[in-house]
Parts: sequence; structure tokens; C-alpha cells
Amino acid sequence: MKTLALLLTLASVAVGYKGLAMKRKSKLTIAIATAVLAVATAVYAQDKYSLKSPSGIAFSDFRGYEDWAVVSSARTDEVLKVIVANPTMIKAYKAGVPGNGQPFPDGSKIAKLQWKPKKSTEAPFVVDVPDVFAQAFVMEKDGKRFPKSGGWGYAVFNYEAASDKFTADLKSPSDCGHTCHVAVKAKDYIFHPYQKR
Repeated sequence: MKTLALLLTLASVAVGYKGLAMKRKSKLTIAIATAVLAVATAVYAQDKYSLKSPSGIAFSDFRGYEDWAVVSSARTDEVLKVIVANPTMIKAYKAGVPGNGQPFPDGSKIAKLQWKPKKSTEAPFVVDVPDVFAQAFVMEKDGKRFPKSGGWGYAVFNYEAASDKFTADLKSPSDCGHTCHVAVKAKDYIFHPYQKR
């Protein structure tokens, strides 16, 4: 806030400075206004990676998830899902985990990215495609942090398109997904296998 106020003060002083040619004054005003706008945008833009779930799972633990390898996909009536995993987990999948009876190593991370679907208006056949991004459901393996839930911590980060912001789901404790995932305990609590490609 202080930086923004200082820049605005400097801008008004520079604009009011006498003796400058009008043309030069206009260029200076434009340059200062551009700088103020850039600083204000940087200061007020959301850093989704600063978010933490109520139990302390940081979204920053999943930095780069946008570029992780695809594990699988799924669909319900309400959402299209793409499941991605970090390199540690992909390496374990390729080594046969969990089918070989081994658990995923600590440091494994997986994200289920969810979109509301819409009918494609471009495809020459009926197909649902992603429309509005809805949320990132994330899991990370850390046996010391999450001993009560098979070593996995769970969190949900919701996305609101209207504000272009993410929020940590307040009803999302670190074991929120554990209740569902107990059904696949034999697969180290992971529903989705690494799909053949």
C-alpha cells in the first residue's frame, strides 16, 4: 500500500512539474501511470500458491501441477476430471506401484483437476468438453505428517471464475478424502491406475 501511495505521489508531482514541454509531460504521465498500474496489478494479483488448507496443506506443495503428466481421466454427471501426478509418483506408477504391492513413496503428489462440462459446439459429433474450471483436489504422501490416513494428506482448493481466484475449502481437513479412499486401501488409497497409452 505504501509503495502504491508513493508512486501515486511521485506521479502527481511529476505531472505538476512546471517547465516541461507538454509533449514530454504527456509521455512522462503515461510512463508513470503504466508503472503504477503494473505495480498495483502485481501487488493485488492473487498468488494461489500462498493458500493453505485448514490443516496446513499448502497449495505451493503442488507448484507446477499444471504441467504434470496425466495419470487418468474420469467423468461424473457434474464434472470432467483429469488426474495428474508429479514425477515422483509417475516414476512409481511406471515401476508397477501399486499393482506390485508396493506403496507410493513419500513425496508422491497427485491432483484431480475438475471442470464443469459443456457440449462442444464445434465437433461434428456429440462430445462434452471442459467449460469452467471448478477445483483442484490434491493428495500428498508423507507418512510422518499423515499417519492416521495411510500416509496421505488431502485438500481441496476451489476456483471461482467470476473473481478469478482460488480459495482453500474450509470443510477440507487433511484426511477429508480418506473416508472415500479407504475403499482402495489395497492400492495405497489411490483409485486411478496409470492408464496405458
